[in-house]
Amino acid sequence: MAEAARIPYRTTGSTLLHPLSDFLGIPLDQVNFVACQLFALLAAFWFRLYLSPSHASSAVRHTFATIFGVYFAVFCFGWYSIHIFMLVMISYSILNVASIPNIHRYSFMVAMGYLTLCHISRIYIFHYGILTTDFSGPLMIVIQKITTLAFQVHDGIGRKAEELTAEQNLFAIKTRPSLLEYLSYQLNFLSIIAGPCSNFKDYIAFIEGRHVQMKLSEVSWKQKGHSGLPDPSPVGAVLHKLSITLVSLLLFLTLTKSFPATYLVDNQFISKSSFWSRLGFLYVAMQASKPKYYFAWTLADAVNNAAGYGFSGVDKTGNFHWDLLSNLNIKNIELATSFKMYVENWNIQTTAWLKRVCYDRAPQYPTALTFLLSAVWHGVYPGYYFTFVTGIFMTLAARAVRNNFRHFFVSPKPLKTGYDIVTWLVTQLSVCYTVAPFVLLAVEPTIKLYKSLYFHMHILCVLVLLVLPIRSQKHLKRQQLPIQGTHNSDINEKAK
Repeated sequence: MAEAARIPYRTTGSTLLHPLSDFLGIPLDQVNFVACQLFALLAAFWFRLYLSPSHASSAVRHTFATIFGVYFAVFCFGWYSIHIFMLVMISYSILNVASIPNIHRYSFMVAMGYLTLCHISRIYIFHYGILTTDFSGPLMIVIQKITTLAFQVHDGIGRKAEELTAEQNLFAIKTRPSLLEYLSYQLNFLSIIAGPCSNFKDYIAFIEGRHVQMKLSEVSWKQKGHSGLPDPSPVGAVLHKLSITLVSLLLFLTLTKSFPATYLVDNQFISKSSFWSRLGFLYVAMQASKPKYYFAWTLADAVNNAAGYGFSGVDKTGNFHWDLLSNLNIKNIELATSFKMYVENWNIQTTAWLKRVCYDRAPQYPTALTFLLSAVWHGVYPGYYFTFVTGIFMTLAARAVRNNFRHFFVSPKPLKTGYDIVTWLVTQLSVCYTVAPFVLLAVEPTIKLYKSLYFHMHILCVLVLLVLPIRSQKHLKRQQLPIQGTHNSDINEKAK
């Protein structure tokens, strides 16, 4: 009982909310996280109304966003937040001192090296007993921003336009940012706690009041009967996302605790249950582990929207969309009928970052290198590497099956429906099988789990890759209809 009573008070940040943590029975680090995000939500609304570009200069908006971001980091993570601030200043020095041909390399190596050292220190300090929320989360987001900006500065100053892809041209930065712009981009209160990473150009356009107008200008409003540009409000999008966070929080407090992943490697459960029972519980346990991500990422998205950031444009029916910074598409995740579709709708902004700094620039083996970078970025727990190595085989095997068979099932409709049902089931089970080590973290429980499941997915993937021919995409495009995707599919088609 003494140990259970002590758990809610574990935190590296402020102890101001101890009484609330004790009353709710929720660990203090989680209470601090939620409190900061809710306060950030209120501050974001205030920021949009009273520090709008029409009421305040860009310098004032940058300063306010930075100061509040620093305060939130210190409140949540205490002196550990110094790691975030120190790396940001080191990276800004590299951005200004390093030669343009090497600016992206030095920034990448220093940032990833620092992050890896922090990950290693967390293992030796906490020995797998890490806090639910600690400084490594914000540090990982800062790493994305540091490397993204460094590559985009390199693209804008050190490379010719004809050498760049269309996306690289779009986000290339022609001048180095000022210190205030850099600090605001890295440490602003909208994303310091839970992200997401956004492009520097988008963020500066938001601060300067050009963000929404840039997206609206892509539509001919006069032809639609409007005398000028409309003024879309984010309130509806924010309320919708807050409702999702509420449901996710309730699921986390109930479902997650009722189906712990550790039960998967319980000796009694393994010895007394059948293979199908173990596989079924694996699916339930992995489903139960997702609400905390749904909660954190959707709330972070709502915070940015409340400030007026995240507007993505207008669809064909005239509806405004606020999903530029969205990190997931829950509907497409839960209904995914391919490994590719699942991955590209989960942690969307991290997938985009991996593509921009690794996949599009890798001279060889882009898929393997991208999975490796993702594993290193997440940390040094062995379970992460089991997941991402398994993910490589899953991706290649799923691609081989899809390329060789899908075009036989695109019509008639009943045949396609049956195919979609089968591929949905296989996709969901294969994802659960792949990500289980990510939850278990250590080597011993991972091997124990896979042994209890007879390594069946690993064996199937190897057999598929040995038996099925690799078919070129050009050949397939002549035979099959366009593959179903998401609003992010055009960007991520190659990476999956």
